Amino acid sequence: MTATPAIEGWFTTDPDPALLGTRCTTCGTVFFPRADGFCRNPGCAGEDFEQVELSRRGTVWSYTDAQYQPPPPYVPRTEPYEPFALAAVELPEGLVVVGQVADGYGVVDLRVGGEVELVVETLYADESGDRSIWRWKPVTEMGEEADQ
Repeated sequence: MTATPAIEGWFTTDPDPALLGTRCTTCGTVFFPRADGFCRNPGCAGEDFEQVELSRRGTVWSYTDAQYQPPPPYVPRTEPYEPFALAAVELPEGLVVVGQVADGYGVVDLRVGGEVELVVETLYADESGDRSIWRWKPVTEMGEEADQ
């Protein structure tokens, strides 16, 4: 069995994973998730994009916890449902990406302005193998992973 991204084409699964975005070749605006067909920048009529790997680290812009189970297609990992943290992370490319926080971390581990890095973890397993997803993992001020 092998690990497969739960959402194909949104992130790499390399030892140093990265989110995959697109850059408009007309105006240079970067998007995540990918842009196809037309530029989402209202001041641009561009229709051509190039794939870009986004920065692995960013700054927490805001955060919260999901106290209530999201609706389908969300796949709960535990029964009964256990709340998890979400972080809106500002990347150096100038965009904010919202995602789940890594296993073992919660809102008590986050602060606005704190640094996080992208990690890939198992979301769930089925008969064909593990399904992986990207998440944000808090890091300390010195660039080391936060102890848990």
